[in-house]
Amino acid sequence: MGHELIKATLIPDIIRMIQEEYDMSEEDALGGFFKSVTYLNYDDDETGLYGQSALHIFSLYRQERQNAD
Repeated sequence: MGHELIKATLIPDIIRMIQEEYDMSEEDALGGFFKSVTYLNYDDDETGLYGQSALHIFSLYRQERQNAD
């Protein structure tokens, strides 16, 4: 078993930050996050990213978006 409970606990905070930063609906924020490299790393237990704060994960997501633009 992975760290699903920890991951599931942080996702609402991450999504809220994405919504606020990018003025998105919850659905769009979820879609954007789940399609991101940041999420792939977050979902991979080997990276240990699930143990970081929601703010740190959001910062990685924001950096990923900036680098994509």
